[in-house]
Amino acid sequence: MRGAHSGRTQREERHHHDCSPLAQRPSKALLIGLVVSGVLALAVLAIMLFSGGPVGFGLSALLAVAPLPVLLAAVLSLDRLEPEPKLHLAFAFAWGAGVAIVAGIALTLVGQEFFVRAGYTSTAVENIGAVVLAPIVEEALKGSALLLLLRRRAEIDGLTDGIVYASMAGLGFAAVENVGYYLLAFGEDGAGAAVQLFVLRGLIDPLGHPIYTSMIGLGVAYALTRRNPARYAAIPFGYVGAVFLHGLWNGAATTGSLEWVGVAYLVIMAALVLLIVVTVVERRHLIARMAFYLPAYGQTGLVSDADVRMLTTLSARKAARKWARGAGLGQAMSDYQQAATELTMLHLRAERQGVEPRRFAMERDALLGAMARARRW
Repeated sequence: MRGAHSGRTQREERHHHDCSPLAQRPSKALLIGLVVSGVLALAVLAIMLFSGGPVGFGLSALLAVAPLPVLLAAVLSLDRLEPEPKLHLAFAFAWGAGVAIVAGIALTLVGQEFFVRAGYTSTAVENIGAVVLAPIVEEALKGSALLLLLRRRAEIDGLTDGIVYASMAGLGFAAVENVGYYLLAFGEDGAGAAVQLFVLRGLIDPLGHPIYTSMIGLGVAYALTRRNPARYAAIPFGYVGAVFLHGLWNGAATTGSLEWVGVAYLVIMAALVLLIVVTVVERRHLIARMAFYLPAYGQTGLVSDADVRMLTTLSARKAARKWARGAGLGQAMSDYQQAATELTMLHLRAERQGVEPRRFAMERDALLGAMARARRW
């Protein structure tokens, strides 16, 4: 069944296993970033607990966390064909919740101090901080999570990946920020005010930060997955888009006008529709290319016509995993599907960016080796 791959020596198998994208070692820098970001997030939450008291903090934390499972599931569902490494996703979330929150507060306060010294009124300074400084600073900090992942650029091989990582950073930022906002509302007007604010931030506009930062994610992913000369211009364009959406929402909120809030909300929802369309179109393109590339590997015995049909629809993939779990092959099926998808992504990277032939052959063989080890049906 494994064709030409059945004669590999154990040494070759170990070599291919070590080189496989399925078995990459965690980056030390990524682990350090994850730990530092996590510690900072906990420190911010501890300060909130100390300042707001256990009752207010408990309610605020509960309201902030309540929508997270649904929001995380929605974001991760965008990337079901080729799930991103859990460590990288955790890093993006923690970066938003820790480093971006702490640095964002500090830099925004520093910026506001300049306007105070320039003689602006306290109301003007507060509005400038919300409408101008916060979007500029916060989007730069959240988006920097993607720039830090550029060292692991093989993990960002499509626009959907950029959206997913940016959304994770946005969700982390929003979770901690919302605790602070709910706590302030609780301190000023009690539990009713905190719940009322939750309706706006947690139910009506829970995806604000993920949508803003996804503009940067699109820009970074486009720059990494295209070869045209102007591709890196997509990063600043994405950043400007993120700042615009963020500033539009904050500006509408400061006016207290329902009409302006409604306009801002419609614009942000239009951006969300754009992001969904991008992911759907990219998924369909990936499936089409999978049906194009994988049959060429039929002679290896690793990909049959039935395998191709199974791999090219989400419902068939899910059914195959369910069958495999019943046969005690659940992990093997998941590994096979992921390796086959990454093999297609490798071909797409070669199409879009060009891949040095020796590197292409090494990565291709590593993925075929992973498929050979997993395919036991």
